[in-house]
Amino acid sequence: MEIFDILLSATFWAAAIRIASPLIFATMGELICERAGVLNLGIEGIMIAGAFTGWFAVYAGMPLPAGVLMALLVGMAFGLLHGTLTVPFGLSQHVVGLGVTLLATSMTYFTYRLALPEVTSPPRIEAFAEWPVPVLSEIPLLGPALFVQTPLTYLAFATVAAVAFVLYRTPLGLALRAVGENPASVEAQGLSVTGLRLGAVMAGSGLMAVGGAFLTMSAFNSFFFEMVNGRGWICIALVVFGAWKPWKSLLGAILFAAFDALQIRLQQTPIGAHVPYQVFLMMPFVLSILALILMSRRAEVPAALMVPYNKGER
Repeated sequence: MEIFDILLSATFWAAAIRIASPLIFATMGELICERAGVLNLGIEGIMIAGAFTGWFAVYAGMPLPAGVLMALLVGMAFGLLHGTLTVPFGLSQHVVGLGVTLLATSMTYFTYRLALPEVTSPPRIEAFAEWPVPVLSEIPLLGPALFVQTPLTYLAFATVAAVAFVLYRTPLGLALRAVGENPASVEAQGLSVTGLRLGAVMAGSGLMAVGGAFLTMSAFNSFFFEMVNGRGWICIALVVFGAWKPWKSLLGAILFAAFDALQIRLQQTPIGAHVPYQVFLMMPFVLSILALILMSRRAEVPAALMVPYNKGER
């Protein structure tokens, strides 16, 4: 009964939505990249760089929105590097992505130690506060869960709607989807395959960095090195879980976050006194893997994903 009590509580779902928010940003970013035919394995490092950049910008005196913008720009810069090496030069997307992760992570560590050499514990900033939506926040269960969140959580859900609209309701979205399926047809229409893919990787990487910035500017109010903790790799799996569709990927992010929130609460119940805590920590990943296996069997991978394209090839 305790599990049902947890699942029916507004605080549980509010926590799940908070946990899902950085995943939503990064998953949408990875989805944009892969829809355009580029696998971005730099996501983990880009999220770390975004987390540090947003936090440090605010710590240095910038307002919170400016910190988010700075994280976005840093993410786009890493996206430009990744896209330049993989799109026009055609280098391995796996190798470049892992290299970007290592570079972004190392640069973050170096910059942190250079800027704050004497600091033993991470300084704190004034993070985004909860912003209850009038009237909607009063709805039982649903209101506290969805409408008593920070502005970045609302922005995460708006990002899903924006990505879905652009991909399926605009000529740009049609071109992006086409360049991930049949780049030769895009070139035949007089569009630049390189430009579209490069722009998609930059935009997607910017969203990944904003997902990292959420951790330091909304979920927490300081930066520490292990805070991303594999979320980037989870987001790659969520894109597959969602069959490269924004709304299904959003569902996957919330599902994983719910598993994560549940394991935290189960540790505090009588069950947690008899089961090793490592089992609870493992639970969201195991359940997500099982869900991924079930969903991915029917997923249609973009035909040109990870396939380099040279102008004039057919």
